[in-house]
Amino acid sequence: MSIRMVPGMAGGEAGSSYARVKGEGVDTTHGAILYLEDITVSFDGFKAINKLSLDISVGELRCIIGPNGAGKTTMMDVITGKTRPTSGTAWFGQTMDLSTMTEYAIAHAGIGRKFQRPTVFEQHTVFDNLELAMKMNKRVAPTLFARLNAEQEGRIEAILRLIRLHGQEARLAGLLSHGQKQWLEIGMLLMQEPQLILLDEPVAGMSDAETARTAELLNELRGKHSIMVVEHDMGFVTEIAQQGIVTVLHEGAVLAQGRMDEVQADERVIEVYLGR
Repeated sequence: MSIRMVPGMAGGEAGSSYARVKGEGVDTTHGAILYLEDITVSFDGFKAINKLSLDISVGELRCIIGPNGAGKTTMMDVITGKTRPTSGTAWFGQTMDLSTMTEYAIAHAGIGRKFQRPTVFEQHTVFDNLELAMKMNKRVAPTLFARLNAEQEGRIEAILRLIRLHGQEARLAGLLSHGQKQWLEIGMLLMQEPQLILLDEPVAGMSDAETARTAELLNELRGKHSIMVVEHDMGFVTEIAQQGIVTVLHEGAVLAQGRMDEVQADERVIEVYLGR
């Protein structure tokens, strides 16, 4: 398998207890955490994805933009095992062929996905939501009788601070604002210690203040996790893209790719997506 290297943000160790490290169990020695090659997905003859090739570096925050129907959601479905590609290959690290794995196996391997609408346990507290999401033995007996140790409690505390919900841990999740529910769900993903996080329109429906705080959150996660963000809010994309790569999808393939300023100046992108 030949690897086309794309410059990414260098992954770094952080001192806080929520910091990720270099992917246990996933061989990323070539520098890419995700590699899609010539992925095609056809539905009754319609190509939702058409020979899509894309790779994400370890610790990179990659923004994916494009018009409705460009194939963004289908691409995420392929990565998470919800949809099988008609042809092409999808690799997690160097050794895991995602096209042969179940959704559960992919999630267990270290790929976490957040959909546009928040999905939290509304009748449970914020703390309980994070505890339930923690990566641990989920068999019935251990779960019923488990007691958190100091390290686990410290991890929840760190996540609470990271997602701006410290002091809200005893509040029912159903009473949170829309933005707070989105942050809680991101926190629940982080409790599972993913190596690659997929976020589908994370700021949809948020206030301007919540959107700004979400940008701060994702910038803090940069380098600790590999992150793919699908988003339509160009102001938000500009805030989190920084000097990273933005990929533009159109008709199921990569239309353009580069820094945000390069993408915004691309005549093809202006014509099919950004407008004048």
